[in-house]
Amino acid sequence: MLTSRGAAAPLASSAFVHIGAAIIISITTLTSARAMDVTDTSCVGGWRGYNCVTQSGPAGDPYVRLVPQPLDEDEKSRLEARDQRWLARCRPAIEHDRYGVARYRYFAPGCEFGAGED
Repeated sequence: MLTSRGAAAPLASSAFVHIGAAIIISITTLTSARAMDVTDTSCVGGWRGYNCVTQSGPAGDPYVRLVPQPLDEDEKSRLEARDQRWLARCRPAIEHDRYGVARYRYFAPGCEFGAGED
């Protein structure tokens, strides 16, 4: 005669998983986040297993890139001359497509990617 007592172990471990997940969620929600940070906790699972992940990071637009400013007058004049050469070579112009959307058109190839000669 064969008997199986495997059902008791998964139920016990499931209870521990749920209790552990509840503790983790309560700790992450009760702790204060630093100023200007965003925290997100996501949990998935069922009665046999449970998994939670918390991600934290600075608030704001992740696609905003800060461009360093020129250091001195010589660098400012060099960058301005480079911009003027790009404008003279690429000659950007705004044209409207058949749907009325304004789009840039460039005279030289590669200008749509910001490519220059230098």
